[in-house]
Amino acid sequence: SHVREIIVVCEEEYESVFKSVGVEKTLKFARPGKERQDSCFNGFQEADQSSSLVAIHDSARPLLRAEDAVACFEDAIKYGAAVLGVPVKSTIKEVDGNQLVVRTPDRATLWEVQTPQVIKPELLRKGFEKVKAENLEVTDDVSIIEQLGEPVRITTGDYYNIKLTTPEDLQLAESVLTEE
Repeated sequence: SHVREIIVVCEEEYESVFKSVGVEKTLKFARPGKERQDSCFNGFQEADQSSSLVAIHDSARPLLRAEDAVACFEDAIKYGAAVLGVPVKSTIKEVDGNQLVVRTPDRATLWEVQTPQVIKPELLRKGFEKVKAENLEVTDDVSIIEQLGEPVRITTGDYYNIKLTTPEDLQLAESVLTEE
């Protein structure tokens, strides 16, 4: 199997939810931090240091397909870091503070990133050191690796691997799950 252990970053009162699922892997817990990068750092501290990869996945993305995760693992082994993503379908506009269009980036170069974001532990460790030393704020995990100037491979994922943040997202997820 590709997964040795699972580290859940959550408040203590939610641990029982994860323990009750009956996961057949080692299950560990870490506490959330102030920002996403702090939560990831806390989780990373609990990881087995002999692991060949660390995969960071949002629990708000429950529709991840196993084959997409495995493809992302394989790309991370080859490139050092990889993230699932899909080509952007919509035209994206960059705007100023008054919501006036500043520019339109070329859609062909834009990808919407998802999770998992998979990184070799030694790279992630170096990245966290740089982020802390330079007091950087990053919005996703592979941005930490980008700060090192190291390559990050985008592994083509699936448009159904949506992040559930609105009631509409939940309805879409329910319809996807009932189709299967």
